[in-house]
Amino acid sequence: MKPSLSWLTDPEVFRVNQLPARSDHVHYADEQDLKSESEKLYQSLDGTWAFLWARNPKEREKDFFLMEYPDDRFRTIQVPGHVELQGYGRIQYINTMYPWEGHAALRPPQVDMSDDPVSSYVKWFDLEAPLIGKRVHIRFEGVEQAMYLYLNGTFIGYAEDSFTPSEFDLTDCIRPTGNKLAVEVYKRSKAAYFEDQDFFRFSGIFRSVRLYALPQAHVEDLWARPVLARGGQGRFSLELQFSYEPGFLGSVEVSLQDAEGLPVLNDRAEIDDSVSRLEFASRDIGAVHPWSDKTPYLYLLTVRIRDAAGRVVEIVPYRIGFRDIRIQNGVIKFNGKRLIIAGVNRHEWNAENGRAITVDDMRWDIETLRRNHINFVRTCHYPDQIAWYGLCDEAGICLMAETNLESHGSWQKMGTVEPSWNVPGSDPRWLRIVLDRARTNFETFKNHPSILFWSLGNESYAGECIKAMYDFFKDRDDSRLVHYEGVFHRPEYRPSISDVESQMYAPPSRVGQYMESDGTKPFILCEYMHCMGNSLGGMQYYDRLFDRYRSYHGGFIWDFIDQALFVTDDVTGERVLRYGGDFDDRPSDYEFSGDGLVFANRVEKPCMQEVRYYYGRRIR
Repeated sequence: MKPSLSWLTDPEVFRVNQLPARSDHVHYADEQDLKSESEKLYQSLDGTWAFLWARNPKEREKDFFLMEYPDDRFRTIQVPGHVELQGYGRIQYINTMYPWEGHAALRPPQVDMSDDPVSSYVKWFDLEAPLIGKRVHIRFEGVEQAMYLYLNGTFIGYAEDSFTPSEFDLTDCIRPTGNKLAVEVYKRSKAAYFEDQDFFRFSGIFRSVRLYALPQAHVEDLWARPVLARGGQGRFSLELQFSYEPGFLGSVEVSLQDAEGLPVLNDRAEIDDSVSRLEFASRDIGAVHPWSDKTPYLYLLTVRIRDAAGRVVEIVPYRIGFRDIRIQNGVIKFNGKRLIIAGVNRHEWNAENGRAITVDDMRWDIETLRRNHINFVRTCHYPDQIAWYGLCDEAGICLMAETNLESHGSWQKMGTVEPSWNVPGSDPRWLRIVLDRARTNFETFKNHPSILFWSLGNESYAGECIKAMYDFFKDRDDSRLVHYEGVFHRPEYRPSISDVESQMYAPPSRVGQYMESDGTKPFILCEYMHCMGNSLGGMQYYDRLFDRYRSYHGGFIWDFIDQALFVTDDVTGERVLRYGGDFDDRPSDYEFSGDGLVFANRVEKPCMQEVRYYYGRRIR
């Protein structure tokens, strides 16, 4: 297949040769590999890459991916990382408008091809020994915004969704040594209409890149379904999908252990290369320890594949939790008790590296959340790095897992609601794209007990496309609730899109008015207490709502961390924080990027005391 720039604006093309989304599990080669957590079937491609940058597609080096293209023409760049923070292109922060407003009059799916920066990446590599001779896939955890992938001069595939993994099969083109991996990244595509989040507009390969080898038999997808039933009893079922090298014959073993290592369940089945899917039916396993924000108890699920001689071919471990979330008589019940949300919205952020954050950043965030009695995070407004979800499982941080969708620039125009070209609305051109984003969010993170809600996105108005996303989640997963706030603007969709009544910045009086005049659904404030400047006074008025209305469940403060960047001051030479508008970025929403409970350098603001006090009253 020959790649085409027309894909950037073609609603029918948003993934080419991309592997189906699957669970985020890690696989090991054998018991020793598992014990040491060496992951020898994986090979990181993070680090220094060769790099070229162009202001638009016309100026790019079209043949950079060819084997004979001269290496001496390249500069270097670090992956993961944003290109703008490494000296290429402009830094821009903007909230509701699209970044080209005032410069180009565009309507979806148009892109201004005169101002669409192109980043051309090259990585030369040799395969590490454990990967040689095996099927090899590549995983990009985050590329902003549209990417074309080549290996050894051959086109491999295309992807657009910036915040979910993109995986491709490299087996037919990869060599033991002398591989040239090339990635062409476009800052703008039709995906920009869906990714209008309130943040700095960056581009590039900003999350990790890894190769991984597939053994003779491989667990392609894992869906564990632990159920907390009445009386603390547990039920468990499991679905597995496999791929094989031809002629494989063997077995799969499934075990479940509690946190003390005691066996809870063991099962086994014969498999061969004709068995692509296997289901271990639901069964009762007796009393279990529930997972909750107070007691995040995890069980260890282990899947082992053996060949016909009994040798281990692959091991997949995964930590799961038993918990229950449902609505009863208008009240959300979490493990049988009323759910209390002491929440924040959280962008991924680091003052040096932007959204290219580290696991250490994540651990600091979780420690800060726990210390201040924050028990719930909304992943605003996109899926986070994979590591975040596992850390929340371990720490007892509940999650509202948001799909990568925000399009307020298509209907919030200069402070008014004008949805004439709302994306996605009810436009059939966008249906497959938003369903794909919902599916990828679900399939990747479906096994995490910390996720209590799926969220359809943020501030994207409402219509038939978002209704279809809701129907997808409800059809696939009956163990969680589904959230969406934008239906507030389309009352006719209220019964059919969100399981909860979700509003932004409603004053306590309006919450009370809803509860007393309607109250048919539980009420959540998906954003409230906008934390800008010397703010957060008045939390006591929201706190009192818990006592007045059992169907009021709290909300998520906007937001957790300032978006600001360290720069060196020209006059003093000191490292200082700069906000939106400080980079001559126009249009910009200026210091609106600074509305977190902690500064961008991860120092808590004084307002955190208010959060710690009032949230602590409810969840301690």
